[in-house]
Amino acid sequence: MKKQIFLAVATAVLTTGLAAGSAYAASPYGTWKRPNGSLAKVWKCGGKMCAKVVSGKNNGFVMFRGISKTGSNTWKGDMKHPKMGNLFTFNGTVRLKGKLLAVKGCMIGGAMCDAETWRKK
Repeated sequence: MKKQIFLAVATAVLTTGLAAGSAYAASPYGTWKRPNGSLAKVWKCGGKMCAKVVSGKNNGFVMFRGISKTGSNTWKGDMKHPKMGNLFTFNGTVRLKGKLLAVKGCMIGGAMCDAETWRKK
């Protein structure tokens, strides 16, 4: 009887721990490494998503502020490109894929696009 109770408790603890770990891994919020080596911080802002470069080239540059969740792992809205400063606004899409964040922005009806894949830090 004690062995059965122990196994039930151990199973519950392991299951809860794995679920919590999966939820953490599946979160878009936190620090991400960009392909150029700089770091970007992504956080929830007013029920939406914001991101800015927090180290490396273009430190302090806000890439997106208040993009909306449009699907289970997708956010869309206006974003800026660090290489172009605040001159242009892109129609952006952010997709969470496990420990990867696919960030894509397009302008001029999709004629000009740029994309990066960020890795969870």
